[in-house]
Amino acid sequence: MAATVIPAAKPVLLPVEGTDDLFPVRRVYCVGRNYADHAIEMGHDPSREPPFYFQKNPDNLLPAGQDFPYPPLSSNVHYEVECVVVLKSGGADIPASKALDHVWGYAVGIDMTRRDLQDGLKKMGRSWEGAKAFEYSAPVSPIVPADRIGHPATGAIWLDVNGERKQTGDLAQMIWKVPEVIAELSKLFTLAAGDVIMTGTPAGVGPIVRGDRIECGVEGVGTLGVTVA
Repeated sequence: MAATVIPAAKPVLLPVEGTDDLFPVRRVYCVGRNYADHAIEMGHDPSREPPFYFQKNPDNLLPAGQDFPYPPLSSNVHYEVECVVVLKSGGADIPASKALDHVWGYAVGIDMTRRDLQDGLKKMGRSWEGAKAFEYSAPVSPIVPADRIGHPATGAIWLDVNGERKQTGDLAQMIWKVPEVIAELSKLFTLAAGDVIMTGTPAGVGPIVRGDRIECGVEGVGTLGVTVA
């Protein structure tokens, strides 16, 4: 077997709740403005928008138990709590009726966003990578297998900062439900085992500062706590 010319990158592995098992990550997809109240909050009309997607990198994921380091080049970083879906298989042009057959499990995640950078990028018509795909920008809880909890389609999703409720919603408020998110995404990309999908956030996003403590959760999935360092 030929050797690599530089050391190969270590695989990104996420813990599975209650076990020593690890979930290997392939890609990370995110759904933009998938709750109507958040779309309105961000100045958009949710009744007219098809789903759109952006990506983070696998090594942007921050497993539970680690602090979130406040990033450089920004003074306005926002939290966005999300239900996370992880896939055990995939394909292209997956019908919505078969989409959940490809889901291995669920987790709680936070889409950390350099909002000041994002606002500037939007004004210039540029892509969002600098605002979304920075180091440790996706804290995520241990994954819970779907064969343990089923496929939650309703249930509270919430986030507190320093004990104060900032975001609250319900999975039922998603504009595009999980099967539709997977089906539409599979028209753009060939999905595969190891793919991670962050499904959007309810209204109430806002800034954090160093020293803040974030607690968030998705009913039926789990909770996640993160300290801003």
